[in-house]
Amino acid sequence: MATFNLEEATIADVHRAFKSGELTAKTLVGMYLKRIEAYDRKGPTLNAVITVRPKALEEAAALDAKFRKSGPAGPLHGIPVLLKDNVNTKDMPTTGGSRSLEGYVPPADAFIAKKLREAGAILLAKVNLHEFAVWGESVSSILGQTLNPYDLTRTPGGSSGGTGAALAANFGILGIGTDTVNSIRSPASACSLAGIRPTIGLVSRGGIIPYSLTQDAAGPMARTVADTAKMLYVLAGYDPGDAATAWSVGNIQKDYTKYLNKDGLKGKRIGILRSFFGDQPVHADVNAATDRAIADCKKMGAVMVELDTPDLDSGRIVTEISVHLYDLRPDLDSYLGDPKANTPVKSLGEIVASGTYHPGIEKNIKEAMTLKRDAGYYERLAKRARLQDRVMTLMAGQNLDALVFPHQKRPVVPVGESQVERNGGLGSVTGFPSIVVPGGFTKPTESAKIGVPVGIEFLGRPWAEGLLIEIGYAYEQGTKHRRVPPTTPKLAGEM
Repeated sequence: MATFNLEEATIADVHRAFKSGELTAKTLVGMYLKRIEAYDRKGPTLNAVITVRPKALEEAAALDAKFRKSGPAGPLHGIPVLLKDNVNTKDMPTTGGSRSLEGYVPPADAFIAKKLREAGAILLAKVNLHEFAVWGESVSSILGQTLNPYDLTRTPGGSSGGTGAALAANFGILGIGTDTVNSIRSPASACSLAGIRPTIGLVSRGGIIPYSLTQDAAGPMARTVADTAKMLYVLAGYDPGDAATAWSVGNIQKDYTKYLNKDGLKGKRIGILRSFFGDQPVHADVNAATDRAIADCKKMGAVMVELDTPDLDSGRIVTEISVHLYDLRPDLDSYLGDPKANTPVKSLGEIVASGTYHPGIEKNIKEAMTLKRDAGYYERLAKRARLQDRVMTLMAGQNLDALVFPHQKRPVVPVGESQVERNGGLGSVTGFPSIVVPGGFTKPTESAKIGVPVGIEFLGRPWAEGLLIEIGYAYEQGTKHRRVPPTTPKLAGEM
């Protein structure tokens, strides 16, 4: 009797079905392609997928033959992955969401794309992002606006919103996001997903279009914490092409799944960062969900510690300490100007002059053109070091395992508005790891039949990904907040 169900399928579900003979990788890929066909440019028109990999079915068939002959090709055998389109792929265009790079195929895979292939994963599609990952609504000149499958009048967060919307709508099993300020955790929060921003250096940025190498991170997104844990080990590792990864040697866990402990909140001390909550009526739904999360953590055995931190202000962290706009021009120019890359444009200046970009990023990229790594830049780096010390001493002084707060103070914004009041800057500016997990929904409305997702963020010390997975998994399993979007139901005939 058939037991596999495509909707909300996990790595474990797929591998069980492969082993029993109920499912093949080729059948699995075919089902996801049907969902993309039905829901991405038709139906709710989520507009999340830029390019479907032409050889995905062919590769799936080859993996099936390998499985029959000698077993799985690796820990992600036959698992379809959705890549944010700033991750280099040698056999698909990599555009950064920009018409300035339309049709550009890099000469080699990004380090993490290569690792995914080696693990047996199938790179299924490249998905939309806010152009060059510059902001948080997931709108680009190459594809336009991606919609949130829980509320088609809203954005899916960003900049990795194509990954978020596509995973939420069950277009694949795993996804890659990148995060310079909020950009893995924002779409995870807005699309009822789990997303991990790892410690800077755990996962290579080699071959990923850069925004700010001071703050850039790449990491896993999925519908479950377990799947992010399984993906994280595949992604982690030393890459000579990214010097930051040298710091990960000795700090990578051999198996992040050992932290998938349903009782993982017992005895944990978690600090509540009240200064990251809003205090206006627009914040009420998110505050209520976060207060429920705090109460649930307590019920599951955690010690919840109220913190008094008026000096920690998420907005000021981004405007006064973050160096993302200072780094954008020199770091992007280093990618575009690499003679081996053979890109159609060679600098941010050329892109600005060409006009082949979405007007929504014009203000930021023109400001980036005026900024220099001068005394103001180095003062920000000094403030960054002081912020790192502040967080470490706060956690040490209270004997904390993690901090908790809502990823966004208010729900993700409607299409056409600019993202506001996100709290991701603490993790991105310090470079410390954090995980976002589904924390429930706002009240239902006419456009959001089950409400808009709310994400809960847990932040820890450097290299504490295992501990954060343990906390996030226990909370996820104890609450089960994840829901299927009402706009992308099961298709007729779907397993």
